[in-house]
Amino acid sequence: MLGENFVYFFTVQGFFVGLIFGILKSFDAEGLLVYTFLITIFFYLFSHVIIALYFRTIVAKGYYFPKDMHETELDLFANEINKREKLIDSVYKITDAAMNLNATDLARDKS
Repeated sequence: MLGENFVYFFTVQGFFVGLIFGILKSFDAEGLLVYTFLITIFFYLFSHVIIALYFRTIVAKGYYFPKDMHETELDLFANEINKREKLIDSVYKITDAAMNLNATDLARDKS
């Protein structure tokens, strides 16, 4: 989950928790708004602290990328695709020749 999405998710959770807590604890509309606002702000700030700690503990790991191996595999795939394209082209030529032969046979049979 992206950090920005986590902040949004956690803030919305804080809003609903604040709303529920405000309904249970306050006796007027002002108390409801104050509880909801304060708890939402707390959840918002707490989510930023959690994300800051999370990104600080992530270590960017460099790893070995076997470029030569991937290039040889991709060359093999490209050669295989070219072989299959040539095969398909030859099948089209054979099919076209068979259709032309069939058409001439049908024309000869009709006359």
